[in-house]
Amino acid sequence: MRFLILLISLFSLTAVSQNEPINAFLEKWENSKNYLLQIAEAMPEEAYSFKPTEREMTFAQQLTHIKDNMEWLSRTYFTNENYTKSKDNQNYTKAEILAILQNSFDSVSVIIKKTPVKELKQKVDFFAGEKTKLQILNLLQDHVTHHRGQIIVYLNLNNIQPPKYVGW
Repeated sequence: MRFLILLISLFSLTAVSQNEPINAFLEKWENSKNYLLQIAEAMPEEAYSFKPTEREMTFAQQLTHIKDNMEWLSRTYFTNENYTKSKDNQNYTKAEILAILQNSFDSVSVIIKKTPVKELKQKVDFFAGEKTKLQILNLLQDHVTHHRGQIIVYLNLNNIQPPKYVGW
């Protein structure tokens, strides 16, 4: 009986550790979502049209760009769905942007939770050359971080204290 319990315990530990990259991503992803939403919340709605220079995106455009990229990468590389970028140039309200960001982050989480860990080694065609799905997973987070850093500057340029950084 002890042997059976030990065997079951070892099997359970192995199963959990096999999902480690996905679990680590999902933990960081949730923190990233919450931090980005705090940043988006900190900017007053009337400043959502702010951009530091003419060649930059507005604060609102940065946020919708983040959303579009999350949807493109997750759907294209982790589902069988055909992703088509929406062409709407809708002027979203702050509340609408917060809602679509929340939904996009949550959608990515659902998609990644359904991804078998063994698929992370699978290579896919990417515009920057062949990549593994694990690299695409890392790019999902890296892209959010890149644009989040830009909009933290937008907050500072508007004399708004950014929320305290949240890591893992």
